[in-house]
Amino acid sequence: MKNKLKVLRAEHNLTQEQLANAVDVSRQTINAIEKEKFDPSLVLAIKLSRLFKTDIETIFTYEK
Repeated sequence: MKNKLKVLRAEHNLTQEQLANAVDVSRQTINAIEKEKFDPSLVLAIKLSRLFKTDIETIFTYEK
């Protein structure tokens, strides 16, 4: 799944570690999502959208 997580994280001046702590996951999870090697759970996607005050579709784009 395509995502804009790295861009949003940079816009908010957050490190991967800071973002991971804010949404209760590991830094490695954030890294894997940013590299599109891992798709987040719905719960994690919601946490990220709430943290960045945007909808899930702004962060993640589903492609077949």
